[in-house]
Amino acid sequence: MSLGDDHQSSGGYGGTSGTRMRLPEEEGGHRRSGRSSSRSLVTVVGVVVLLIAAIAFANRGGDDSDSPEAAADKPKASSTAPSGTAPVQSGFAQDEQGAQSAAANYAVALGSADMFDKAKRASILQAIIVPSRTADFGATLDKAYSPQFNKAVGLNEDGSTPKGYTFVSRTSPIGTKVTESSADSATVDVWCSGLLGLAGKNSTTPVTSSWFTITMKLEWVDGDWKIVTHSQKDGPAPIPGDNKASSADEMAKAVQEYGGFSYAR
Repeated sequence: MSLGDDHQSSGGYGGTSGTRMRLPEEEGGHRRSGRSSSRSLVTVVGVVVLLIAAIAFANRGGDDSDSPEAAADKPKASSTAPSGTAPVQSGFAQDEQGAQSAAANYAVALGSADMFDKAKRASILQAIIVPSRTADFGATLDKAYSPQFNKAVGLNEDGSTPKGYTFVSRTSPIGTKVTESSADSATVDVWCSGLLGLAGKNSTTPVTSSWFTITMKLEWVDGDWKIVTHSQKDGPAPIPGDNKASSADEMAKAVQEYGGFSYAR
């Protein structure tokens, strides 16, 4: 989904294009092709969530398990935690590669499931949006993540996941390209694939995949790259393979056991 006044296309993360949801046309967003406009909106929202979550997790690093009992009930840390140590300690480098790394990670955060939680969403935006635009981005997304929208993607009206189901909203960067750059600004295209949906028996919004390209205009602010504007378009999408779709239980198990990445590129 597009974030900011200069959005050039509609779509969404998490219903948001890649992440399978779509924000209102005037607001823009990451969009993944889907079965309905509601699903497109989900994609846009999902992408925004993924970006912020990825950054917050990368900065935090490590595993939060605080008791043997809790650890026993969760997948092994090795299967859910990012590999290695957090590679970024104080922001991204002020060069083209640093801008590409920032854009790729922001795409992940904006497409994450955390975007459906208002408090987590606010933290993500605070971390990746230029200070002068944070309030506008937040207001736009607060309207997009409405009770009606949550229901459209299979969640409860408050954004929580229905009992017995696993909510999936992930965006994975495939590649990045700088189209414009200067010492303190850069425009980066991020080619992504995304997953969005509700895994579980009898789910009416099963997990589907999509392909989209996110364009971010970044500025160097306070020692790091921040998003000024954001837009999205469908594709490039490969020809589907012959893979047989997994069952709802298999998909839910995969999401629970395979942790997403907190750092890209």
